[in-house]
Formats: sequence, structure tokens, C-alpha cells
Amino acid sequence: MNKGCKYGTHRVIEPKGVLTQAAQKIDNDMKIYSNEILVDVQSLNIDSASFTQIEKEANNDIEKIKAKIIEIVNQRGKMQNPVTGSGGMFIGTVSEIGEDLKDIDIKVGDKIASLVSLSLTPLKIEEIIAVHKDIDRVDIKGQAILFESGLYAKLPEDLPENLALAALDVAGAPAQIAKLVKPGQSILIVGAAGKSGMLCCYEAMKRVGPTGRVIAMDREGSEVENLLKWGLCHNVIATDATKPIEVLNKTLEANNGKEVDISVNCVNVANTEMSCILPVRDEGIVYFFSMATSFTKAALGAEGAGKDITMIVGNGYTKGHAEITLSELRESKILREIFTKLYV
Repeated sequence: MNKGCKYGTHRVIEPKGVLTQAAQKIDNDMKIYSNEILVDVQSLNIDSASFTQIEKEANNDIEKIKAKIIEIVNQRGKMQNPVTGSGGMFIGTVSEIGEDLKDIDIKVGDKIASLVSLSLTPLKIEEIIAVHKDIDRVDIKGQAILFESGLYAKLPEDLPENLALAALDVAGAPAQIAKLVKPGQSILIVGAAGKSGMLCCYEAMKRVGPTGRVIAMDREGSEVENLLKWGLCHNVIATDATKPIEVLNKTLEANNGKEVDISVNCVNVANTEMSCILPVRDEGIVYFFSMATSFTKAALGAEGAGKDITMIVGNGYTKGHAEITLSELRESKILREIFTKLYV
């Protein structure tokens, strides 16, 4: 067995000199190097922004969605949407472990979830078995490779696989909230009714304490009203996230006329940057978890609005993110019930 670069650059076909996420095409030959892990893949959770774009392009046709995913993987050697640039993650069973990785904490036969993006992961699909449009999930027969640097989590025995997959897919978001949010702060969560949004709401409620305020915003009034009923927020806003002035005014109304300390972007559509920037006070924080974010629009928009704020890129990884997110499902009966109903 030859040894590859721990970051996978030995798999890059074009252009040379970049990492696999930035590559246009990578080698998805499933013969592993000595510091790689081969996984038999069961399901892909496609990034929400990516799936929404593919679904729209395919006019909601299942066979066209399948064909588009196969086309992308065949062309790129990975599942990276050429429009959004994003990928997703997978669950599967460890099939082979390179000889240089024998001391890692998993073994052949273990079920794992990848915690690195499909946009950088060598993937080969033999067959797409099913497409679950309502939860952005695709069941496949295929294989994937994790590099030495690749993050993963063993699937917990106390949670159903699909439940764990749904949560781990967005594990970076609530874990960042756990780091950012302080007692007494006011938090606006845009796109609060989705997976990442609900987990962020729950974590924010834990962190702000009795003197803080969590404001949940989504397009559908019934969905955010449910968040209020379930105790996942203090106030709700139902409005279109692509209308920043409307979002600003409704946020001020929900927060006693004050701008919020932190806003979180969890939406899966474009042109929502200013709706997260305008309602935040000077020296506050905007956390862009959405992969539909244009960071050019965010940076220039904040400048144009005279906003001196800290803007954080939605890194899908932060230390302990898998443990924090799975713990939320164990702690909260209502959150577990909601995720089980929606995603299992």
C-alpha cells in the first residue's frame, strides 16, 4: 500500500496543487492508500442548499434528481454541487482500514457518520436506491473514502441511525451556538424551523438563561408558532428572509425596540445576508451557517450599512460538535420527538 497525503491531495486530478474540496475532479478509485478508510455507504444527506437547487433544476422529478446526482459524482469523483459548491455527509459501514491507521478508534464493521463534507470526499455510486425529498436524503449502494484527516463519529447505540444522521448532518451549528451565546443575550435565528435552526434554538435557550431572549424566524407562521409552543424560543417572527428591512423591523418589535446581540443564518436560499446583518447591534455577531451565503454580499453589505460586527463563516466543525448535538436529542424529549417524526 502506498501512503497518501493526510489531507487527500494525492487524489486531486485537476487542478493540481489544491485540496480536494477546491478540486474540480478527484480520483474516486476505491483502492485505498495506507492512511485511508473505505466505507460502504448506506445514505447521503445532501446539503440543504444543494438539494434545494438540484430539486428545482429537476422540476421535483425523482428520476431527474437521481440522474443529476449521478452526473455530478461521475464528473467530479465526489458529491459537490457545481452551483452551490456544497456537499453533505454520509453514513455507512467501515469496510477496510489502511495499515497506517490500525490504532484508530473504529474497526471494520462499525457504522459511522462522516463529519466532513461530501464536497471533498471520494465517492462512487453504483445505484441510487431511493430519494427522500422531504429530508434531503438519498439512499445508495456505493462506497466512499475518508482521508487520515477525515472526521467521523461512530453511530450511537441508543439513537436510531436516521435520527443520528439527521442531527450529525448539521452538528456544527448548535455546537457553535454553545460557544458563542452568553447569559442575558438576545439571539435571532433565521430559518429556525429547519434541522439546524431547531437545534440552534434549543442550544440558545439553554445558554441565554432567564434574562436572555431567543427569537425564531421562518417563512411559515405555523412552523415558528410550533417552536414557541414547544418551548424552543421566546418570540417568533414569520416573514421572508430575503426582505431585510421587514426582518429588521419585526426583530426590533420582538426585542423591545433593541437590536439583537447575535443572529444565526440557517436558511437554504440565497440573498438573506442583510436580513441577518441589519438586526444586529454594533460589535455584535452574525453566524452564517447557511451554505447559500455569499460572503461577498455579506462583507460589502455590512460595510454599506455601516455595521461594525463580527461575521463568522459556518465551519461545519468545532471541537465536541457531534457530542453536543447528540446530547441535545438525549436531553430534550420534545426535540427528539420532532426529529423522529420528521427525519426517521
